[in-house]
Amino acid sequence: MSDSFYYNLSEDHLAFSDVVMRMKDFIRKDPRSVYVLSIGTDSQVNQNVTKFMTAIHLHRIGKGAWGCLTQQVISRPVQSLREKISLETAFSQKVCADILEGPLTELMDLLLPFAEEGADLRFEAHLDIGKKGSTKELIQEMTGMITAMGIEAKIKPDSYAAFCYANRYTK
Repeated sequence: MSDSFYYNLSEDHLAFSDVVMRMKDFIRKDPRSVYVLSIGTDSQVNQNVTKFMTAIHLHRIGKGAWGCLTQQVISRPVQSLREKISLETAFSQKVCADILEGPLTELMDLLLPFAEEGADLRFEAHLDIGKKGSTKELIQEMTGMITAMGIEAKIKPDSYAAFCYANRYTK
C-alpha cells in the first residue's frame, strides 16, 4: 500500500485506507450508478524542484465526483520530456497498483447487487500526453505500460484526471 498522504479541499492527511473508505462511502450513497475511477498525474518543473501531483478521481457519471490528490517532489528540475512523462506514468502506476491490490474488488463488490440495473465501475489511468504536441511520440510506450497492468489508458483529450484535476494543483 502507498505510504503517501492524500488530501482534497475538505480533508487533509488522509492515509490510503482513508481514501478507500471515502470512495466506498461515495459509492454506497448511490450504488445503482455508473462510475469511472481514474488515476492521473501531472507535473510542474520549477527552478529547483519538480512537483508531481497524482489524482484519484471517482466520477459518478452525471451525478458528481469525489477526488483526492497526493504529491511527490523530486529535488531537481526534470529537464527531459521523456523522463518527466515516464515519472508521471510511474506515479500513476503506483497508485493503480495499490488499488488493484484489493480496493478495486471491494468497490466493485458494492455495485454487484445492482449490476442488472446498470451499476458499473470502469478503472482508467489518465496520461498527460496526446496526439498533438511533443508528447505524441510517447503514446505507445506510456499507454503500453498501463495496459500491461490490465488497465485502460486514456490520453488527451480524454485524460481529465491528469491534465485538468491534477494539473490544477501542480502550480
